[in-house]
Amino acid sequence: MSTATDNKNLLKGGEWIIKESAAFDTFIAEDYNEEQQMVKDMCAAFLDADVIPIIDRIDKLEPGLMPSLLAKAGEQGLLSTSIPEEYGGLGKDFITSTLVNEGLGGGFSFSVAIAAHTGIGTLPILYFGTAAQKEKYIPKLASGEWKGSYGLTEPNSGSDALGAKTSAKLSDDGRHYIMNGQKCWITNGGFADVYTVFAKIDGDKFSAFIVERGFEGFTQGQEEHKMGIKGSSTVQLYFQDCKVPVENLLGEIGKGHIIAFNILNIGRLKLCAAALGGAKRAATTSIQYAVTREQFKTSISNFGAIKHKIAEMAIKIWVAESALYRTAKWVDEKETQLQAAGKPFDEALLGAAEEYAIECAMLKVFGSEVLDFVVDEGVQIHGGNGFSDEYIISKAYRDSRINRIYEGTNEINRLLTVDMVLKRAMKGKLDLMGPAMAVSKELMSIPDFGNSDDAPFAKEKKLVSNFKKAILMVAGAAVQKLMMKIESEQEILMHIADMAIETFNAESALLRAMKLSDQRGEASCTFELDVMRTYLYDAADHINKFGKDAINAFSEGDEQRMMLLGLKRFTKAEAFNSKEARRRIAAKLISENKYPL
Repeated sequence: MSTATDNKNLLKGGEWIIKESAAFDTFIAEDYNEEQQMVKDMCAAFLDADVIPIIDRIDKLEPGLMPSLLAKAGEQGLLSTSIPEEYGGLGKDFITSTLVNEGLGGGFSFSVAIAAHTGIGTLPILYFGTAAQKEKYIPKLASGEWKGSYGLTEPNSGSDALGAKTSAKLSDDGRHYIMNGQKCWITNGGFADVYTVFAKIDGDKFSAFIVERGFEGFTQGQEEHKMGIKGSSTVQLYFQDCKVPVENLLGEIGKGHIIAFNILNIGRLKLCAAALGGAKRAATTSIQYAVTREQFKTSISNFGAIKHKIAEMAIKIWVAESALYRTAKWVDEKETQLQAAGKPFDEALLGAAEEYAIECAMLKVFGSEVLDFVVDEGVQIHGGNGFSDEYIISKAYRDSRINRIYEGTNEINRLLTVDMVLKRAMKGKLDLMGPAMAVSKELMSIPDFGNSDDAPFAKEKKLVSNFKKAILMVAGAAVQKLMMKIESEQEILMHIADMAIETFNAESALLRAMKLSDQRGEASCTFELDVMRTYLYDAADHINKFGKDAINAFSEGDEQRMMLLGLKRFTKAEAFNSKEARRRIAAKLISENKYPL
């Protein structure tokens, strides 16, 4: 596990909105230790040697191929990174397990299968299972001998998971739960050996069960024909008087939602990691195509429009990486803190992930949308060839689209982001009232547009601080004006969520750039500084737009005018030549002919 940290510097979930973070304390991708870098390299080598060369066979759902690849990954320890050694795992820290998700994220359908197996297919049993359940299932899941899956979604209950209709009733002899119902969109469902399935006991007690392939009354449907991730097994599951032994109840009766929602917190962060890995590989594919493709007797990588696209890919990828590993380290440190306080490993990680559920939701949204952006622009760089199945970017484009849907749609995650912040504030876990009142008073003061502080990054730090004030102003006014009605104002909530996502990303990028500048010197960080400053420059406009749309939706008259003036003050960025910055960013990647993994 990771070493203990000074917990005085560990922010609570959502607390970054009202407190500053120190660059020195921020974990960045450049901080990987030697072992972590080796793990990441091993993942890349596995994809290059065992997955990418047979990607067409995988997409045709060749019988037995995906299970054999998962078993091979298990032999190399890629299924057991975060599983304790007592259950046959490697017992590595959360950063390392996140790196595995990123490193394998560029494997198209294989990435989906392995993420489902190691995440929702294994973790519910690992974290909520009895000692006997863990001893029976986890070693086989860790080695890849058995494959895992997860059954939550039903034809009429997607985001509304608790609306599930699948039922379970104790048999007359008390030895089995008799399960009846249907699950859909089940990843790895066609070949898995073990399933975590959710059902309502006696029609109202939402609970989880461990179901094995071969249980009487359990069958599966045909493979679904999907727009993307065609090589990922996706089937429906049917339960007709299925006999599930009573000892296969997972967790407590009526507490299935705790399992479902806690596992999703981890899954959302890990999805961002996988999307990041996929985005890096898609960017490399597009850069290499741009370098070799000639039009008008020159490489298209020499054109400003193409440079802009390559640079924008790089900016979004680098910022996503900054936010991801900043958060992953927080989870890791919180886990260490909870274990030091006497919590067992399962409660420690779940508690840590729950603490940063806000950040996990934001990462899921941004990571999936970064990948969507990168593959979309990748197709555009390829031109007509990008629309051909002969070029792998078309596969990346199709496969990317699912990421904005599963692990909670991006709309749900945006709403959850604000909902969780407000609930923490109401419970006294997050002191938003004081800072929000301070911002209100500042709005009444005469603005000071001067900045006499010439310390390094003073202007950038001031800008990020102002972004946070914009969030507090808009969110505080919306809550005060709408009160309980705010729950039904989803458009306003999503605007506030987007302000928060942009701000968290901007601060994460700034902290990373500051730390690297301190370590290497500013002259050696041209790429990183260009990325950070371009992102902040654009974020100011984005936050202004999100804030303006929210303000105009719930206010009018003098109140509206005052807040719009305040928003303009808080999102005022100095003039910046983003064209030249993007050209420098693109030039670096074009010269290296890739985005570094």
